[in-house]
Amino acid sequence: MRTLPLRGVTTHLAFTDGAAKGNPGPGGWGAIVVTLDGHVTELGGGAGHTTNNKMELSGAIGVLEHLQGTPGVVAIYTDSTYVIQGITQWVWGWRTRGWKTAQGGEVLNRELWERLSALVGARGAGGVEWHWVRGHVGTPGNERADAISVAFALQRPADLYDGPLDGYDVHILRVPHETALPAKPAGGAAGSKAAKAAAYSYLSVVDGVPMRHATWSECERRVKGRSNARFKKSASAADEVAILRGWGVDPSAL
Repeated sequence: MRTLPLRGVTTHLAFTDGAAKGNPGPGGWGAIVVTLDGHVTELGGGAGHTTNNKMELSGAIGVLEHLQGTPGVVAIYTDSTYVIQGITQWVWGWRTRGWKTAQGGEVLNRELWERLSALVGARGAGGVEWHWVRGHVGTPGNERADAISVAFALQRPADLYDGPLDGYDVHILRVPHETALPAKPAGGAAGSKAAKAAAYSYLSVVDGVPMRHATWSECERRVKGRSNARFKKSASAADEVAILRGWGVDPSAL
């Protein structure tokens, strides 16, 4: 973890997260925006029946709508690989195919993707920087955005801060050193086989608390020596959900 300087920051800083209890079920999104002039604004919203992915998208949209008309690059930190991959990779193919997937199906959450794409495009090339943060590992901005989203999902909206950075009690300028998406295996037939065998994530549950891990060693460290701990490799986002539900754990608790 590193701390961004109070002075000399060249981008607006934002953290965003989403949650859905039941997925689908009651959901919420939360975000924190720190502008170049040192002002902090917390944002949030919810829906009675939605999905986690919709709320993740809504959080990113909320940030960029809040900053419409405000010049400057926006650095958005999110734990959603779905949002980052979608807006930086998949969206180009969807547009070319008339908002169809590579398999010919309808793109889920199309209206939200179109809105997010329009907001990103309006800021120009390089106007939005996307940073991936691992969820629930103590990154202050991510933890606060998560708390806001969960509060809205539970229909107990949080008190949202709107004021100067020096009066904000969240260490929002503390960010991870590495914020790139996890690397994927590459290269030839062997690479294809490795990609199929590669884990999407490793899951663990200790004392009823679930956690997602990028590597097996992280997962192993958490469960080693803990009685009644559960752990398993997942192959996809859908597999994650199935595993957690099989354990009787709410996937949105990740």
